[in-house]
Amino acid sequence: MTKPGSILHGSKTIGPAELNERVSRFVAENDPRIGIIHPILDDNAADALVALLAVREAGGVPLVGDSRWSTQYWSAVSSHAKAECVGGDKAWASFSSGSSGAPRVILRSASSWQVSFAAVTDLLALTADDVVYVPAPLASSLTLFSVAHSRSVGASILLPSRPSSSAEHLTRATVVHTTPQSLRAIVEVIEGGAPHSMRVALVGGDHLDHALRRRCAALGIRVIGYYGAAELSFVAVDDDGLGLRPFPGVQTRIVGGELWARSAYLASGYLEDGGGPFRVDGEGWGTVGDRAENDASGRLMLRGRIDGAILTSSATVIPDEVEAALRSIDGIDDAAVFGLPNERTGALVAALVQFSPGSSRPSTARLREQAAARLPLTHIPRRWFWTEDMPRTSTGKAARSQIRLCALEKKARRLD
Repeated sequence: MTKPGSILHGSKTIGPAELNERVSRFVAENDPRIGIIHPILDDNAADALVALLAVREAGGVPLVGDSRWSTQYWSAVSSHAKAECVGGDKAWASFSSGSSGAPRVILRSASSWQVSFAAVTDLLALTADDVVYVPAPLASSLTLFSVAHSRSVGASILLPSRPSSSAEHLTRATVVHTTPQSLRAIVEVIEGGAPHSMRVALVGGDHLDHALRRRCAALGIRVIGYYGAAELSFVAVDDDGLGLRPFPGVQTRIVGGELWARSAYLASGYLEDGGGPFRVDGEGWGTVGDRAENDASGRLMLRGRIDGAILTSSATVIPDEVEAALRSIDGIDDAAVFGLPNERTGALVAALVQFSPGSSRPSTARLREQAAARLPLTHIPRRWFWTEDMPRTSTGKAARSQIRLCALEKKARRLD
């Protein structure tokens, strides 16, 4: 039986005593400072977790990167935040959906997560005997929250040793905190005959369909869905399949179709002022621009981001930011980014690019390579189209709706 408070990664288990020793050694060797951001990137998820726990123990603010990011991208984002002093009241930093060389960094206090721990513990019936599986990278605020929450209860944490779900993961985990896309992959492995020990799934990040809930129920897995954002933390929860209602401790209101929330869970803000969807008014109500309405029973129904963001594999992709990154590629004069429907991911990020006069058309492989130096993996376009004359609105902006329709009707020219 796994000792409470262990870290499981691949075939290795780091017990509480070894973990404490490694954390202490990291603190002694690296001397993390109180209130200072410490960027962390390591191909080994267990080593990265040790580092972030050590930084937190010393009072520093860990900012974990995704090991899948290109070297150029990580260099840009880490130099943007490295050694920034944000004050002793800050405990956590995470990347937003920003997609340029210097994405927004979200800052929050320790208490903004801690005050929600009791409610999440009750929902999951979590104890120190549980093993919490976190398939998403440590760079995800979803995973960071689960790490902090699991540690507060004394539960063990299971980190994936490979990108896809495996039978080994499923026989060791009792709880999973994940996205609908990842949960679907887990269910498919179990339905294929793999044994498992999971009893409950906490699922956020995107729409959770009823069919997936039913499949989980047939496997003995209870599903608790929720809506939240890295800036807002938990906003609403659906623990019975009947729809979203405000999460304990959260007030919600809809103003002009826009969803606002007020709670002690809100983030402190961004590392740098200016830009970003997160807004807080003078009364403590916050929003990230999501649209919503109430159904007849008062449950929340989400209607997408007001700013037209693309939700793909539970990542939020803001077209303006991806377009700016693509325009920085030599030979591209302009770009329009939009989403194309996809059953598994919700949407595929697509781009229509206008090349500079006289320049040759690069291959999609070359464009993806260039984009990977500027964008996180989830933001790199999966479908590429090209044009000699970008369709525009009367105000001169790229006509995204018209462009998207053209792509759906297969009238746009695909780039090989």
